Amino acid sequence: MKKRRAAEGYVIFATAIGPCGVAWSSRGLVSLQLPEASEEATRARLRERITLPDDGGSTTPPRAVRAAIERIIRHLTGDDGGLDGIDLDLEDVPPFHRKVYEAARRITRGTIRSYGDLASDAGSPQGARAVGQAMATNPLPIVVPCHRVIAAGGKPGGFTSPGGLDTKARLLALEGASLPRQK
Repeated sequence: MKKRRAAEGYVIFATAIGPCGVAWSSRGLVSLQLPEASEEATRARLRERITLPDDGGSTTPPRAVRAAIERIIRHLTGDDGGLDGIDLDLEDVPPFHRKVYEAARRITRGTIRSYGDLASDAGSPQGARAVGQAMATNPLPIVVPCHRVIAAGGKPGGFTSPGGLDTKARLLALEGASLPRQK
């Protein structure tokens, strides 16, 4: 069984693409869940990845988390206010993944980079495959914009969030970008 992240609380919130969930610690967001088929399914998927003290239920987010949620909601309507500066708690994330996530957060809205590009940006030019593994386990999609990362040769790569590549394409479209066309 996969290790679950410790969190102080979580909440499910409505967005233009469906109910998302977010969990946090005192240091920042620890997990973001993109919409599943229903609010209950979104909650269940988020709770598979987090552990709350005494396994409590949804809680009231602190001010910084409420502000992050508002920014995520606006982002998912196509607003270009950006998600940089949202505090993240990546303490339980392996160091290389942390470097990759920090590099991914520097990819500007509407821009697409390859796994190889991101590996170079993270200081490991030969690490494209490891970057792919980091992206596949990204606990904070959208805030760590793994949807902006594609495979070599313009291939779309993967996207492990619900909806797969359709969701990746939809997130890019909200930013005025698109996946490269395949021949």
